[in-house]
Amino acid sequence: MLAGFIAGYLVHDAMAVRQPPRLPAGAAAAAGPSAIAAPGMGMPGAEAATGGDPMAPMAEIQRLREHVEKNPDDAEAILLLANLNFDIRNWERARELYSRHLELRPGNADILTDLGVTYRELGQHQRALELFDQAQKLQPSHWQSLYNQIVVHAFDLRDFPAAERLLIELRRLQPANPSVGELATEVARRRAAG
Repeated sequence: MLAGFIAGYLVHDAMAVRQPPRLPAGAAAAAGPSAIAAPGMGMPGAEAATGGDPMAPMAEIQRLREHVEKNPDDAEAILLLANLNFDIRNWERARELYSRHLELRPGNADILTDLGVTYRELGQHQRALELFDQAQKLQPSHWQSLYNQIVVHAFDLRDFPAAERLLIELRRLQPANPSVGELATEVARRRAAG
């Protein structure tokens, strides 16, 4: 029983480092680094769309699914539905919806990053890195894509030299961001553990 508790704690701890807090598309650039949400807050998804009601996300997903079926070019509804699926960890559906949104409205670093996270969760690490790289090329100051590149390099591919090179740039972009400090600590801990 104790082993199960410890394993659960370690998995939860590792998951907390995976993805920095998400903001609505475009909000990060407009608001600047001081507006980064607290951990657990994200893009308009389950909480934002449902007022925090724990039973409402599935009803909201169903409502949006029906709306998107009738309005297949409603990019905003597709994005909201993608975010809700992301929030409930329905990675395959989130991947499909983010891809569809990007077909309608290409060139958004935030959406590319969220799509990259879905690919990471689906075990497609190289595709995730490609998407994070695209986001970086579109918006060199987009720290969330850089953060996620480091996560994939360090935690999935165990390529610590690449992760540490990217950490230098991430620290330059976000010197006071506590999520960056936590990530650097975790990368160092995992490298030392071998």
